[in-house]
Amino acid sequence: MANLKTIRDRISSVKNTRKITEAMRLVAAAKVKRAQQQVLSTRPFADRLAQVLYRLQTRLKFEDVSLPLLQQRQVKNVAIVVITGDRGLCGGYNTNAIRKAEDRAKELKAKGLDFQFVLIGRKAIQYFSRREQPIAAKFMGLNQIPNSTDAIAIADQISSAFLSGTVDRVELIYTRFISLISSRPVVQTLLPLDPQGLEPSDDEIFRLIVRGGQFQVERQPLETTVREMPTEMIFEQDPVEILDALLPLYIDNQLLRALQESAASELAARMTAMNNASDNAVEIVKSLTLQYNKARQAAITQEILEVVGGAEALK
Repeated sequence: MANLKTIRDRISSVKNTRKITEAMRLVAAAKVKRAQQQVLSTRPFADRLAQVLYRLQTRLKFEDVSLPLLQQRQVKNVAIVVITGDRGLCGGYNTNAIRKAEDRAKELKAKGLDFQFVLIGRKAIQYFSRREQPIAAKFMGLNQIPNSTDAIAIADQISSAFLSGTVDRVELIYTRFISLISSRPVVQTLLPLDPQGLEPSDDEIFRLIVRGGQFQVERQPLETTVREMPTEMIFEQDPVEILDALLPLYIDNQLLRALQESAASELAARMTAMNNASDNAVEIVKSLTLQYNKARQAAITQEILEVVGGAEALK
């Protein structure tokens, strides 16, 4: 009977664990929806900003414009901005981003370049701090659904390091959201700004939907329509001054987009991990229930044999 009690306790424990993982899955799904809504709400500003920059590019030769954020100089020191989460239980999300950062650091070191990390998220901070890697700045405790305030605070420090000459190049490593079950760490050059990177291109947005009782993601192509600036347009200000004011906004927006993509990837990874955990819990309960029934049947059979044996002894 002690064995039966142990099995019953395990079944009860697994069922309670499943309730927790299922609740975490639903919370993550709701937050993914909020992340999606935030991406959609910030997109009009991002599109308009890209259009203005592109139109300015048609009137100006960026390579002939002397602006600090466009300055191309010999690369000696690179800042690697790594975006991870503050919490675990999200599959390989944090591990993949950290591994990508380590690989990139090794590539730079092999080329004889110095590097330093700008770490966003507790997981990256804990990992690289234990390994005594060069860390220039740390950011954690950000909103799980990133906003412009978070992006501006980080972008200001990164831009200051570039403008002061502390670093000659800033690279951003974040996790691009592909689907609820797929994401990919990518490397993006944030500074110096590449004029080619300002050209409009077809983009995609993700939409979280429910179909057949299951969460699914639809990726919807989005065409950016940009018209060239009329040649007869007259600027009240020098176009270079306008460009100098807009480029920091562009950097802030790029960083905000990376934070949003990473947040969506983390939440999707957590939702998938908790869904898998819930499915595994169901399978474990089935296996334990079968084991319990077999043990109980064996106990009943043993009791019957003891009763029959006792009756035979009394004859």
